[in-house]
Amino acid sequence: MAEQESLEFGKADFVLMDTVSMPEFMANLRLRFEKGRIYTFIGEVVVSVNPYKLLNIYGRDTIEQYKGRELYERPPHLFAIADAAYKAMKRRSKDTCIVISGESGAGKTEASKYIMQYIAAITNPSQRAEVERVKNMLLKSNCVLEAFGNAKTNRNDNSSRFGKYMDINFDFKGDPIGGHINNYLLEKSRVIVQQPGERSFHSFYQLLQGGSEQMLRSLHLQKSLSSYNYIHVGAQLKSSINDAAEFRVVADAMKVIGFKPEEIQTVYKILAAILHLGNLKFVVDGDTPLIENGKVVSIIAELLSTKTDMVEKALLYRTVATGRDIIDKQHTEQEASYGRDAFAKAIYERLFCWIVTRINDIIEVKNYDTTIHGKNTVIGVLDIYGFEIFDNNSFEQFCINYCNEKLQQLFIQLVLKQEQEEYQREGIPWKHIDYFNNQIIVDLVEQQHKGIIAILDDACMNVGKVTDEMFLEALNSKLGKHAHFSSRKLCASDKILEFDRDFRIRHYAGDVVYSVIGFIDKNKDTLFQDFKRLMYNSSNPVLKNMWPEGKLSITEVTKRPLTAATLFKNSMIALVDNLASKIDYCGRKEPYYVRCIKPNDKKSPQIFDDERCRHQVEYLGLLENVRVRRAGFAFRQTYEKFLHRYKMISEFTWPNHDLPSDKEAVKKLIERCGFQDDVAYGKTKIFIRTPRTLFTLEELRAQMLIRIVLFLQKVWRGTLARMRYKRTKAALTIIRYYRRYKVKSYIHEVARRFHGVKTMRDYGKHVKWPSPPKVLRRFEEALQTIFNRWRASQLIKSIPASDLPQVRAKVAAVEMLKGQRADLGLQRAWEGNYLASKPDTPQTSGTFVPVANELKRKDKYMNVLFSCHVRKVNRFSKVEDRAIFVTDRHLYKMDPTKQYKVMKTIPLYNLTGLSVSNGKDQLVVFHTKDNKDLIVCLFSKQPTHESRIGELVGVLVNHFKSEKRHLQVNVTNPVQCSLHGKKCTVSVETRLNQPQPDFTKNRSGFILSVPGN
Repeated sequence: MAEQESLEFGKADFVLMDTVSMPEFMANLRLRFEKGRIYTFIGEVVVSVNPYKLLNIYGRDTIEQYKGRELYERPPHLFAIADAAYKAMKRRSKDTCIVISGESGAGKTEASKYIMQYIAAITNPSQRAEVERVKNMLLKSNCVLEAFGNAKTNRNDNSSRFGKYMDINFDFKGDPIGGHINNYLLEKSRVIVQQPGERSFHSFYQLLQGGSEQMLRSLHLQKSLSSYNYIHVGAQLKSSINDAAEFRVVADAMKVIGFKPEEIQTVYKILAAILHLGNLKFVVDGDTPLIENGKVVSIIAELLSTKTDMVEKALLYRTVATGRDIIDKQHTEQEASYGRDAFAKAIYERLFCWIVTRINDIIEVKNYDTTIHGKNTVIGVLDIYGFEIFDNNSFEQFCINYCNEKLQQLFIQLVLKQEQEEYQREGIPWKHIDYFNNQIIVDLVEQQHKGIIAILDDACMNVGKVTDEMFLEALNSKLGKHAHFSSRKLCASDKILEFDRDFRIRHYAGDVVYSVIGFIDKNKDTLFQDFKRLMYNSSNPVLKNMWPEGKLSITEVTKRPLTAATLFKNSMIALVDNLASKIDYCGRKEPYYVRCIKPNDKKSPQIFDDERCRHQVEYLGLLENVRVRRAGFAFRQTYEKFLHRYKMISEFTWPNHDLPSDKEAVKKLIERCGFQDDVAYGKTKIFIRTPRTLFTLEELRAQMLIRIVLFLQKVWRGTLARMRYKRTKAALTIIRYYRRYKVKSYIHEVARRFHGVKTMRDYGKHVKWPSPPKVLRRFEEALQTIFNRWRASQLIKSIPASDLPQVRAKVAAVEMLKGQRADLGLQRAWEGNYLASKPDTPQTSGTFVPVANELKRKDKYMNVLFSCHVRKVNRFSKVEDRAIFVTDRHLYKMDPTKQYKVMKTIPLYNLTGLSVSNGKDQLVVFHTKDNKDLIVCLFSKQPTHESRIGELVGVLVNHFKSEKRHLQVNVTNPVQCSLHGKKCTVSVETRLNQPQPDFTKNRSGFILSVPGN
């Protein structure tokens, strides 16, 4: 819903006034100012009155209220114009611009900052990091440029002393991707002299008030402002700007933008060098000028990274080439002072231009290819010095006011003159509105050979000494009959003008008296070549790059440089051409305008000076603008382009019409929508009177676009689905045949490689399997398993039946212990019953055999699994030599010293597992169900140190497997066990001098010490 302001706040749009007159215009402007409504529309122009106080109307909530809304939907605001410019750029993919104009102190700089803030806030909804970085740098660049280009004047505490035009580049989605800044005519004379009540540029005060003690010491500075001649005039002035806080803000902004630490330090050194330059004093010794305070020269040389003697020579002498000879011409005291001041101004100007260039290098759009990224569009924001009338108006005010004349002439050309001319050309009924065309004043200043700038340049190029008075005389003789020029000589009765000093120009904003004093010098902008060479030879690369022309030799002849006025004129012509290029002559007729008004000269939020405001309304042409808006049309477009944009609204024109002409089709479309009373039809264009009609057309178009897009999506998705189905079907057919081919190829290859495998000595062990296709990987695993089983069966066939139990035992041992113990004894024959073996027990084997036979008779066992001598330890830490005898039914512990008397019998069904260590020792722990584990260490007498652990594990696991039982085998160190329910551990240690394995007691259980060799 559109929100309209109550009438208690006056008319929100001057076009809605009952009568178009100056009294009613001023009454409405005053009422809105007093009610806190500082913005008012004139159609699509915003009139802004400086409130001289902070208003809570720029926050996030306010931004959301204006985002994506049309102009008429919300109360007047800067955000409305910013959003309109942004939408126009996105909708039409064309460049546009916002021109902010008004006199000094009217609030132009603040307006430009709020516009930038709004554009930054509404873009990049997806929060892309690169876009956020660009937005942040664009916003931060403002405070850096303000610090070095703004100053306190009698009219404004933060007056722009340079002109700024910023282009913000957007990608096809409408997100900012970069920018570019153009600067115009920095008022560099402010570096060395200021009018009473004014200050130099903010940067000097910020450095002295905000710099740390350590920084100021390194720059040889002190905090006292009155200690420096160039800035002492404004040292005691109060300003609304907190210099110390702003210093930190600017330093942080420079880091965010991308200035390197050494570059920032160079900036501070240049500022310090300028302050020290102002303190240089020249004295005359006879005819020879000298520097009184020579220590300051050393400081300047240090700060500028050059030599002291070179600085001193550049200040006191001028190198002149006369033919082939080069001489050093000594300065007079006046020439030395002039050179010093010119040097200070030039350094600061170069510094400012370098800062702008550096910012441009960082924020400019890089590697943008329109074929890949889409069209790159631009919104330009112009914030340039306003019209100025001071007590003493010099060359700078002349250039500034000329700039404002050019911008006013652009406004007249676009809004007033061309508007009326187009209505006549298109045959639209129109009542002519009179207005003042300031082209005559622009020509007075810039006309070739006849204008003031041309006359000034002629005076500067004359041979011999040319004075400012001679320049004024030339103006009198050539412009004496011009209606907008006068001087005391031409008008002797006008005592406001001084003889041989003043001339007056009748500007569109009022009469301004200029003093010609300094015009010649400022236009020549003379800087001795010695200073340029001095800076070029600096060891600081930043300073060196600021002065490229310093590399020229003194004898090299160079082209005469353009004068300051001509350079400024050329830049103004280029600026106006740039602004004009961003205008859609077939649609909108002008840039978006913000016209700023200063309510009083006392910077008071309560005072509305009627006379002061009326004067600004008159010279800004606002009343004429209202008349043209009321009588004219807000939008116009050729019939062809209008149809191209809006034809989807009507069934008569979508997708193509069959009417005699585009004009007839447009008429049909307008009548279908019911807007015939709000339009006029020209010869080639349609004219729409109110923005509301245009906005309604846009809304209808947006609604239809959704339906069209949905229809296109439906058709395209169907097409894509059919294409995808055909491709998928074709792919599946190809895949099916290809898989069949790969399977056949694999099977043929396997058959070829394993042909005759039965006759091979190793039954195909050496044959390498071919790589299977992915679909046959599981098949290959199964095939290899079948092959391995076949090969194993072939190998087993060759093994005698008597050896098969031993083979099975070895396989079982490998399954349990492979990778966990090094020596499993697989390379030897496993005897199993070592107690019956004469090599192992030569003396007692005869004694053991009867005992074994008796046990067979008694316990009915079928097979002997394993027997061996052991060393055992019991729960009382008693270590004894024993023997173990394992059958298929029992495990017997025997005493060999008592003719193998059975000391303990453990049924195998009571055995739950085995534990062995991971070393070469012979430790074995038999785990039982009743937690009465048997801890032994196997040993052999012949051969000694033979490993039998693998054999014991293998035969037991194989036996349990044959009975379909599981035997748990643990390989750990230390080994966990239980002696009559008491938990303990057995760890293995290697000792060099240990003759044979032995058990010892420790805190947690036992230690088995084994020989180290």
